[in-house]
Amino acid sequence: MTVRRLAWALALPIALFVLWDLAVRQRWVVEGIIPAPAQVAAAWYTWIFGTATTSLSPYSGTWLANVAHSTRRVIEGFLLAAALGIPLGVFIGWNRAVARAVDPSIQMLRPIPITAWLPFAIAVFGIYDASARFLIGLGAFYPIVVNTTHGVRDTNLLLLRAARMLGAGPAAVLFKVVFRSALPSIFTGLRLGIGVAWTAVIVAEMIAVKSGLGYVLWDAYYVGRMDICVATMFSVGLLGFLSDQVILRASRVALRWRALEAHG
Repeated sequence: MTVRRLAWALALPIALFVLWDLAVRQRWVVEGIIPAPAQVAAAWYTWIFGTATTSLSPYSGTWLANVAHSTRRVIEGFLLAAALGIPLGVFIGWNRAVARAVDPSIQMLRPIPITAWLPFAIAVFGIYDASARFLIGLGAFYPIVVNTTHGVRDTNLLLLRAARMLGAGPAAVLFKVVFRSALPSIFTGLRLGIGVAWTAVIVAEMIAVKSGLGYVLWDAYYVGRMDICVATMFSVGLLGFLSDQVILRASRVALRWRALEAHG
């Protein structure tokens, strides 16, 4: 990233931080409800670097452990969603019979929010990691399967005809032409899915499990530690951004052929 691009990327966050600090100092917001940036930074620092063994506070030196719990759940749920969503999306987009049988159910279930599934998840899986994995996987599944389906259906017909004229069979056409053509849409679905996964893990950890960033967020709100609540929000945003960048860079490696074609 060049210096100019970095400056543009940081301009809006810095402006928002200045406005936030000014609003607290000038008491434009209710005092004690919205913490100042310095207060959040100090609480976040203690949460990360504080000594957990000598302090009874759950907000001292426990950040890495909670991040590890949440990250593990996100990865497990996201991988489960990708393992189901990508193949299913390919077959829905490729086969009309599968589309008629499966796609209406997906479109009917897709608008149901993750929060509505919480009672079901707890009743079936209990207050364990399985509940969180189910909710995270369910949330990430829909953008992955929908975008994969769109990518398959958007395959250039000329590519299909050319492959068949060269003697490619149905399996070769599907995996070497259609799947490759759908990769940009698949990666778009994965990027959307990982964002939903981080949203879902907070919802799941608030109620369905007793550890992780979502649990800390709810506990901090309950005891009036709004500085920790804001620090948790920033933590989730940072982790979501880093996850998105991993998928974005993976897509650039997997889709290098598009750049070669563009310059060819």
